[in-house]
Amino acid sequence: MGRLVPAVTRALDVLELFLDGDGTLSAPEVTRKLQLPRTTVHELLTTLAARSYLVTTPDQPGRYRLGVRTYQLGSRYAEQLDLAAEGRQVAQQVAETCGETVHVAILEETDVIYIAKVDSTHAVRMVSAAGRKLPAHCTSVGKMLLAALPGRELDARLDGLELTGMTPNSITDEAELRTALDAVRERGIAVEHRESNPDVSCVAAPVRDRTGRVVAALSISVPMIRWSDEREQELAALAADGAADLSGRLGHHGGRV
Repeated sequence: MGRLVPAVTRALDVLELFLDGDGTLSAPEVTRKLQLPRTTVHELLTTLAARSYLVTTPDQPGRYRLGVRTYQLGSRYAEQLDLAAEGRQVAQQVAETCGETVHVAILEETDVIYIAKVDSTHAVRMVSAAGRKLPAHCTSVGKMLLAALPGRELDARLDGLELTGMTPNSITDEAELRTALDAVRERGIAVEHRESNPDVSCVAAPVRDRTGRVVAALSISVPMIRWSDEREQELAALAADGAADLSGRLGHHGGRV
């Protein structure tokens, strides 16, 4: 591994300060936050402004904000993102940690489509495949994605929908589904117990893009022979961490989502 270049590291430290707060900073604030000499900070700010990574704020003399070059780089990064490919990489990491089957899914109308899947290492595991479509209300990923919809959009999707069950445990009543979705919003995690498969339970967490919008969900599926309340708590935390990792790759700024 090559040696880190101190000047480049300091310049990146300066840029990353603008991710927090109101997005503007003065030279004294940068000096205080990074504990750097004033002369060094002045040179860094001048250089970054000359390259359009920073600009001065017209109505706030002496303050800087991010410049157009950072937007251009971010836009190019976003263009190169592939949710399925990034999702598979994260799913692989999560599966290696817990040994269970991990899915990443998106919402299409009132169904979910699995765009990435990594199998459990156990002999007894969930049988599924990337590309498979299931009713959203019967799955943890689906409930997570439905719960993230704005109220009017959710109403429109559920209007006239027949909630067909996949197992005896599936939710088939709209009022019951709405109550379940309220619980998902409150907890930030979705759980389904044998609702899409009579032998499997799942937990799911939301995946957000750079705007904060929920664009997918990551789930961990476990056969009932390995399921318990304690295991649910462990996997819920792991799913949330995995979803946060994937969200970060999509440009979402923040920790666990």
